[in-house]
Amino acid sequence: MNRTSAARLAAAALLATGAATALSVPAIADPAAPYGTSSANTESYPAELLQAVERDLGLNAEQARVRLANDARSGELEAQARSVLGDTFAGAWIDQVTGKLTVGVTDSGRADAVRAVGADPRIMAFSHRQLNGTKAALDALSAPSSITGWRVDDAGNTVVVEVNRHTRDASADRFIATAKSVSPAVRVVEVDESPTTLYDTRGGDAYYIGSGSRCSVGFSVTGGFVTAGHCGRVGATTTGHNRVSQGTFRGSSFPGNDYAWVATNSNWTSRPWVNRYNGTNITVKGSAEAAVGASICRSGSTTNWRCGTVQAKNSTVNYPQGSVSGLTRTNACAEPGDSGGSWVAGTGFGQAQGVTSGGSGNCSSGGTTYFQPVNEILSVYGLRLTVG
Repeated sequence: MNRTSAARLAAAALLATGAATALSVPAIADPAAPYGTSSANTESYPAELLQAVERDLGLNAEQARVRLANDARSGELEAQARSVLGDTFAGAWIDQVTGKLTVGVTDSGRADAVRAVGADPRIMAFSHRQLNGTKAALDALSAPSSITGWRVDDAGNTVVVEVNRHTRDASADRFIATAKSVSPAVRVVEVDESPTTLYDTRGGDAYYIGSGSRCSVGFSVTGGFVTAGHCGRVGATTTGHNRVSQGTFRGSSFPGNDYAWVATNSNWTSRPWVNRYNGTNITVKGSAEAAVGASICRSGSTTNWRCGTVQAKNSTVNYPQGSVSGLTRTNACAEPGDSGGSWVAGTGFGQAQGVTSGGSGNCSSGGTTYFQPVNEILSVYGLRLTVG
């Protein structure tokens, strides 16, 4: 169920709510070493950083360390070149093959000054100041939606205006004409997609169903999240905590069970986190089931982070809408709007346990709350838990 009135009539048996509750750089004359060559000056980098660079840039561990060291030195060289060249500075970029820094300069007489700092010079038509001035002029214009953005391209010595080729229209062409009249440095590039804002899916955060009923995210899974079944039926649409379009219920079971899963759209990224509502997140590492008597905590968008103990498993609860079996009973409190939220236990509370179903009482006087075990949800729908 996803309506406040029924939830309250059931003495908070179902915890969904319809209320929108608020919730100065030293001089370095040594040129950067080419990628793939060893350097005695490479630093010790965290393993996770090296792994990400290796994975995403197609490098081995030594190449990754050399690249990171070269990149850091190139940043220092750029700052020095910018200072030396003044208004003749025309941008800088790293050659992706050699790893050396190239510095643009509008005055050929200053090329040796670039070489003196350890970079390769390239003569350019427009200074960096001119390019930034052009971009600032474009920033003052109102762009139609088919114009996806504009930027300074250092290596190209241009200001690139991007337009979606599929939605390009007369208003886009007018914007492009105006942009080109600002400076001959403007260059137009057609792209296939328009950018969108991106958001994180995190356990315990609010989401809204349909016209405004609120529940809480349980756990992120590949392509979406799990939550309580009474929060929404298959086909119901959701918006996130920020009221941005989020996803659609692809599976839902209630009563009998109380579980569901929502497939999120491309704006949302599944994260292995549960909101502790103190500025930090719990990182979910697995879903090993806690024993009766174990400490357990839950996260929800109404009462936030609350803890208690596991009192019983395989409980059947007879809600007004029908009975639900296989629930776990706890003495942690919850209130309407916490439905579907995350339950965690184990070392560092890193083990996912389930999603809030319902209960009785409240967080002022205390209460009893039940959750639907998460492993059953994952098994039924063939979902993969997002873990850190």
